[in-house]
Amino acid sequence: MSAIPYRRAGKSGLDLSAFAFGLWQKFGTDYSYDNQRAILLHAFELGITHFDNADRYGPPHRAAQKLFGEVLRKDLAAHRDELILSTKAGNPIGTSPYLQGGSRKSLLGSLDHSLRDLGTDYVDIFYHHRADTSTPLEETVGALSDAVRQGKALYIGISNYPTSLSQEISRLLRAAGVPLLVHQPRYSIFDRSREDDGLLDLAAEDGFGVVVYSPLAQGLLTDKYLDGIPAGARAQNSAFLSPDAITDEYREKARALNKLAAERGQSLAQLALQWVLRRTEVTSALIGASSPEQLDHNVRALDFPAFTDDELALIDEHSR
Repeated sequence: MSAIPYRRAGKSGLDLSAFAFGLWQKFGTDYSYDNQRAILLHAFELGITHFDNADRYGPPHRAAQKLFGEVLRKDLAAHRDELILSTKAGNPIGTSPYLQGGSRKSLLGSLDHSLRDLGTDYVDIFYHHRADTSTPLEETVGALSDAVRQGKALYIGISNYPTSLSQEISRLLRAAGVPLLVHQPRYSIFDRSREDDGLLDLAAEDGFGVVVYSPLAQGLLTDKYLDGIPAGARAQNSAFLSPDAITDEYREKARALNKLAAERGQSLAQLALQWVLRRTEVTSALIGASSPEQLDHNVRALDFPAFTDDELALIDEHSR
């Protein structure tokens, strides 16, 4: 297995591991602490140094941060300077207006709580998790900038912003002396909207990096659903993947992509991860895992030869 390389985040001075580990799903009180700890430590052993969190992640909300904070305290404290820890705020974690949105109170209050959850004095990247058009963008930018000036965050990111607002907040952050480091959008073979709406082009022009989430399209870009929905699969009980997505059209496209992957000597998941990382605008791909073995399998995506023009054309034909 090749060492996981680092890639520069846009025009900043920060290098990030090509794979980042996300605690979005399967990290909370519903899961085994020992298994979660083993996966996190194995990720670090493999060379993944970027761990992505949010106040929403669980269940319940904030549970993933508390879990990581415990692992940090017990196992990784000596390596804090080698880690990139990120968290997010702004996506609702309650009905109160102070537990959502882009206001100064919401963002800075959540960040203080996240620092307590993680047991650290600062995070490396603090994201606004979702655009809030009901709050003046200047207020959001002021809160994000102050998080850096107060030493509670080193860099600022955004997630799920439309391209037009991404351009505007990037301009405002640059004017405030805190340039936008990264944008975290959904991006995969089955979701290429960030190509179509110009976000990747904007990243290259404005100089911020892109850390993509759902590169496996919630498991659709694996071999799990090629013949239906197996017992215990995510599509049976996930809010993020409906059984309605497992259509005949999906299976036709996924099987064609799986055939190409097999011809290249890799799995469909490895092909999908290699595909998102082919773009120079993409700094990192966020991956999760339910076992150390699954993590080993996915990071091997870096071990295969570059795609040929014919292979890329075939992937284009079967993307959704």
